[in-house]
Amino acid sequence: MSKILLYIDEDSIDEDFVQALRSRNVDVLTVADVGMLRRSDEEQLDWARQNGRVIFSFNTRDFYQLHIALIEQGLSHAGIILAPQQRYGIAG
Repeated sequence: MSKILLYIDEDSIDEDFVQALRSRNVDVLTVADVGMLRRSDEEQLDWARQNGRVIFSFNTRDFYQLHIALIEQGLSHAGIILAPQQRYGIAG
């Protein structure tokens, strides 16, 4: 079984989340780790494709459209995980 290589996009970077993944031996990189801050979604997905990484994003609409465009071109990617953005607060 292949190990998933995860790539966290800029909208989804949360240090606690990233550290929790790493503490469980998940191979995870963030856009900050690889010098890809402030790059377009297309550039992020292209970097992930070139490096065999599954991209994780809260940006569901844009990455879904990019996925469809790649499929229509007969291209593929390692995977895209799209999640609704979670907001947490402190009850008081």
